Amino acid sequence: MILIQCGAILFDMDGVLVDSTPAVARVWTSWALEHGLIPHEVVRKAHGRPSLATIIELLPHGDHDAENREVERLEIEDIADVMALPGALDLLQTIPEARWTIVTSASRRLAEVRLRAAGLPVPRHLVTANDLQRGKPFPDPYLKGAQILGISPADCVVAEDAASGVRSGKAAGARVLGLLTTSTEEELSSAGADWIAADLSALSLNPQGQTADLTFRLQEKK
Repeated sequence: MILIQCGAILFDMDGVLVDSTPAVARVWTSWALEHGLIPHEVVRKAHGRPSLATIIELLPHGDHDAENREVERLEIEDIADVMALPGALDLLQTIPEARWTIVTSASRRLAEVRLRAAGLPVPRHLVTANDLQRGKPFPDPYLKGAQILGISPADCVVAEDAASGVRSGKAAGARVLGLLTTSTEEELSSAGADWIAADLSALSLNPQGQTADLTFRLQEKK
């Protein structure tokens, strides 16, 4: 058990708070087959980054905006088995509202739909693909997340499940907790994760008095 002190925590959504893996795989597999691409390679590339970036890379001469709208439509409709991951709801209910937000590569509409489908709160401030010119692995998403909370990135902890997100958090100057929900320990470590745990059930807010920082207890993976 280790203690982590920080001013705020910035959560990725898919694979950290929300289990949307089956839905994501179905949508991107369908899209890949429609365009004559290899499904498992497309699903792997799509994870942890904005949909538009994946579409531009894989379909350089396509109508990117139209394709992105269609992928978003399909993802919004496919929420039947979207659910909260272990520890997510309990943790969000214990952290003060001004000390956390979500930084996701999903669009705002999709993020709100998935959070509500999973029974999780939608934060007042939410950083999505709609708010940024550059997504993960660039530092912009987590710099924006820290900015809207008014807390230095160096005083934030990022919770991520994808290598691209870990790199984004580290590039922003934050410390990063890597979760083994969708990636391997080697992938997270190679990307620069400071700590690695199975999921958010390993993280809990430590009871404390009136202090400036949050203190979390983490059962790190051994």
